[in-house]
Amino acid sequence: MHVGPLIVSENLTLTLNPDTWTQEANMIFVDLLAGSGFSYAKTEEGWSNSDTILVTQANEFIKKFMSDHPKFLSNPLYISGISYSGIVVPKITLELYEGNERGDQPTLNIQGYILCNPLRNKFMTYNSRFESAHRMAIISDDIYRSGIRNCDGNYVDINSANSPCAKSLQSYEECTSHIKLQNILEPYCDESNPNLDCEEDYNKFINKWANRDVAQQALNVREGTIGKWQVLNTSWHYEQGMNESIYYSFNIFSSFPDHKKLLSKKCRALIYNGDHDLSFPYVGVERWIASLDLEVEVPWKPLYVNDQVGGYETKYTLNNYSLAYVTVKGAGHVVPQEKPTQTLALVRTWLSSQTYSSDSDLR
Repeated sequence: MHVGPLIVSENLTLTLNPDTWTQEANMIFVDLLAGSGFSYAKTEEGWSNSDTILVTQANEFIKKFMSDHPKFLSNPLYISGISYSGIVVPKITLELYEGNERGDQPTLNIQGYILCNPLRNKFMTYNSRFESAHRMAIISDDIYRSGIRNCDGNYVDINSANSPCAKSLQSYEECTSHIKLQNILEPYCDESNPNLDCEEDYNKFINKWANRDVAQQALNVREGTIGKWQVLNTSWHYEQGMNESIYYSFNIFSSFPDHKKLLSKKCRALIYNGDHDLSFPYVGVERWIASLDLEVEVPWKPLYVNDQVGGYETKYTLNNYSLAYVTVKGAGHVVPQEKPTQTLALVRTWLSSQTYSSDSDLR
């Protein structure tokens, strides 16, 4: 992700990250769910998980960590995530607010959440790909108008009897079949072809480094707890329309109800998107934000980084709730890795724009 203090280089040495977010905040990285990173489970039941169980586990971890390290209790707390975690981060954040209201201990200084290219509503996100492909000049005006005319706004759950819509979407599929959805500017690699190596170089470096005995010993990883370090739990992989996999139940369809409830809290949100991500496109994010019925505080304008346009931002507000939305120019799905300098700049600006409560106000 390129937000931590160190980067693994090609020769498997660690170098300082000039764009680390730790310049601006203390950060805790949590390997969720079990089987990702260095995390593991001791029982068969422990490997079974779901969206709602993940929310519970995250909240239990945060409260336990803060209880064990009370010196951080007065620090402003933000919950952050990328991609699919856009489904669970709002609920995690909401439950921390509600825990404070119930009087749960310890009292946390929860201030809001940060989301990168988030999945919000599973239908809306995938449905927005059709319009996004048109905006990115991947499909023509004719294909787009044909889909608008024939598909009744639904480009995901297709009625097999609607042959005009199916024909329009067949043209769309043809135009996007050899496009890298995570970043349309990058070369396409067919992951179904066993003769091709589609793994990104950085992932290769971190995989080799993290699976070295010397690295695991230095990190005090308990011997025998993990078979192999991996970025993701490979038994968990969400695809459009899935309800569950062998060990995971995708039982939260939309985070929208949680976002709506957060509108009544003293809460700050930062949502940012790569403008060349076709997997979870910015178009769907814009529509989801519009449906919150917020007031525009700062109209859409350029965001400058080193005297260059790094993206575009707009800010919304409603009572004590505020939301900043940013598109990052030229970035795809993993924005901090692709545009680390721009990402640090927008996070720095956003964090520094808030005046926080004093310690006495938190009691």
